[in-house]
Amino acid sequence: MVEHRRPLGSDPVDHALAELIGSTAATVVDVGGGSGTRAVPLAILGCRVTVVDSSVDALAILRRRAQDAGVVERVTGVQADADQLGTVVASGEADLVLCHHLLEEVDDPTAVITALSAAVRPGGVVSVLVAGRLGAVVGQTLIGRFSQARAMLVDPDGRFSATDPLRRRFDSDGIGALLTDAGLTVESVSGVGVLSGLVSGAAMQALAGADTELAGLEAVAAVHPALLQIAADLHVVARRPANFG
Repeated sequence: MVEHRRPLGSDPVDHALAELIGSTAATVVDVGGGSGTRAVPLAILGCRVTVVDSSVDALAILRRRAQDAGVVERVTGVQADADQLGTVVASGEADLVLCHHLLEEVDDPTAVITALSAAVRPGGVVSVLVAGRLGAVVGQTLIGRFSQARAMLVDPDGRFSATDPLRRRFDSDGIGALLTDAGLTVESVSGVGVLSGLVSGAAMQALAGADTELAGLEAVAAVHPALLQIAADLHVVARRPANFG
């Protein structure tokens, strides 16, 4: 089935990306974009998207997804590690660079962000999505894993132990500093999944229209400077200054 008219999904990050590209057929680089869950919808909107990922299997899924959506000519997969971005993407090539749920796992997040900054054109935008440390602390507390929650809270990388599947989690100041140090200007920080994970199923079933009301609450909480800190994920939009370099 060809999905030429399929819009971006209900994910607030999808909507933020659509606003960033506007009506322009933007050049997008998705670093660690794997199977194309962001890339293909952006290609459907008219963008030309290069996905850089280390996984051959993920890139194979990306190609099939792009074929099914009828946008294979606008999606290119490149196998490379994130810190090798400069060898596969020309400097200043992209209008928009995505790095979603990758910085938690790489060896050197500073090197990756430096590569992102080099790949985006002056005036272009970088979109970073990372796991939130305080959101994970709240989540572990709610399910009674108090020792893990305490460890996440005090550990510099936000890990509960050496067996934690993530190498690090972030707070808004930490991820903002990494982007700023790479020469980017942070324009916005928003939370994804701020309060929705705290609501019981019983509460949702008890109120007619609860989904709509909760979505409205989430939209406000996502940009509330205090509440966004407990989001499951943090979405940061940063811009490369027009006079950069």
